[in-house]
Amino acid sequence: MAGSKFKLAGVAVLVILTAAAALMFSRKDPSENINAPVQGTPAESISTPIPVIPETIEIPDSPLKQSVIAAGDYLVRQQISNGELSYQVDFMTGAREYSPSYIRLIAGTGSLFTVCRISDDTQYCEAGDLALDQYLELLVSDPKRFTGICLYTNGNCPLGGSALAVDAIYKRWQATGNFTLGNRDLLNTAKNLGYFILSMRKPEGGFYHSYDPHYGGTVDADYFVTYFPGESLLALMELYEMTGNVFWLAQAQDINAYMLTQPVTEDHWHSYALNMFARLDTISPADKNYSKQIADTIIAGQVRSLNPVNTSISTATKVESLAALAQTFYYSNEEYEWLDSEIRTFITFVRARQLPDNDCNWDIGAEMQDIFGGGIFSNCDEPSIRVDGLQHYINGVTTYLEFQELINK
Repeated sequence: MAGSKFKLAGVAVLVILTAAAALMFSRKDPSENINAPVQGTPAESISTPIPVIPETIEIPDSPLKQSVIAAGDYLVRQQISNGELSYQVDFMTGAREYSPSYIRLIAGTGSLFTVCRISDDTQYCEAGDLALDQYLELLVSDPKRFTGICLYTNGNCPLGGSALAVDAIYKRWQATGNFTLGNRDLLNTAKNLGYFILSMRKPEGGFYHSYDPHYGGTVDADYFVTYFPGESLLALMELYEMTGNVFWLAQAQDINAYMLTQPVTEDHWHSYALNMFARLDTISPADKNYSKQIADTIIAGQVRSLNPVNTSISTATKVESLAALAQTFYYSNEEYEWLDSEIRTFITFVRARQLPDNDCNWDIGAEMQDIFGGGIFSNCDEPSIRVDGLQHYINGVTTYLEFQELINK
């Protein structure tokens, strides 16, 4: 079975860690005082773990793997000299007048490292480094006002931005095995992003989703994005794997316990986190039941999801979720075979929109293919290629191919 197995030293250790976490991260509601910063002082002495080496699954060559690499080729070709990735383009008109989401762009950066890892071709890591260095310039810190560092975009620090910055660093670590980028210490950056994530916890266990780091500092109690909690949970599990420090695992376990009490959605980020619990630690019967409910929810909507007017972007997230859950069931000795055909169905749907192939009967000439080949467009009514569609496809199909290697070895 691939993957490291980090074990807690015992129940006593977990009790100590939980108590320490309660002291280190105040659950006081920041919205009680509009001038009060999010409180919390990170722990620096929980443990000094031994450096961890990433364990990954080698994927043999196949047409499906080549389609993932083709998506990475598109990202590299469209990258500009300062490292910025192409956010969105209408490949019929060439129009790019879209307001970029830097949350999606840093997530897309992480997918370049996934392509680098599975292709063993450093050009994708070089492109990823150029982009990551660019987007990490958006990080801000102010120890007097808030804990850790956060990704600042559009006037605030969205919770998901910091979580996906950790994810990009994690995927780079998987591809390269190191945390040095120029003068940046990426592991230290990731830990400080994690401290910010923890400082955004609500007293009842959930998260505030947006923080304004300007004078005084305040959270927006009304701002909510469905996937931010799952992204944050995944980031904490990635910090656990990168550091080997059980502090991050204890925090993730506490957050996951709260998330299991919430309504089930098609949450691909939570699915990835559950996969990591199964691979690196253990998952409970409640985790397994929740995982199955996520899968059932996705499959139940399949007919609607595969309607030609629906987007390849949302369908690619279904590939991610089901592939991650298939791995979860594999690592936890549960039945997983029933997911395979469902995953393949969604993959086939998305691949039908990877240029030059298309399910719209468009004539894609050689010139258009040279520029946009490998890109995945949304649907026949919206011939645009967006970075998150590629990111979800790259990571989802890679997770599926890894699952295939696990069950076939």
